[in-house]
Amino acid sequence: MKLIRILHDFIKKAKQEAVREYSFPSSGEEENRSKGWIGVDLDGTLARSDTLTTLNRIGDPVPKMLDRVKSMIEHGTRVKIFTARAGDPDQVLLIQAWLRENEIPNLEVTNVKDYDMIRLYDDRAVQVIANTGEIVRDDKLKL
Repeated sequence: MKLIRILHDFIKKAKQEAVREYSFPSSGEEENRSKGWIGVDLDGTLARSDTLTTLNRIGDPVPKMLDRVKSMIEHGTRVKIFTARAGDPDQVLLIQAWLRENEIPNLEVTNVKDYDMIRLYDDRAVQVIANTGEIVRDDKLKL
């Protein structure tokens, strides 16, 4: 029984460490922690993704999404940039510089979902109705 408890505690701590390692908090994160957050994908959603997009270059902002993110922030919504790039600390620095260049406050950059995420904006996601496996259909969605 004691061994199971030790293993349980170890796994719990390992999960906490994994989130810490791949989630880069912004300043003031603690005060917003209880509100939940909205994830916004970077490439193809907040920034254009084209043949010029590389690991060294983030595309130009998508104006409609840029305005949406700025509006969410102005209304006190906690926004995180949710991108696979977050696994590389050098990419996080590149993203933070891109955010500053586009007049967006220093947001948390992550590739980790948690139970506080209330919505995700992503160019690759397909929404599923919770607990059903049913896809939310859209006229633009080709299945």
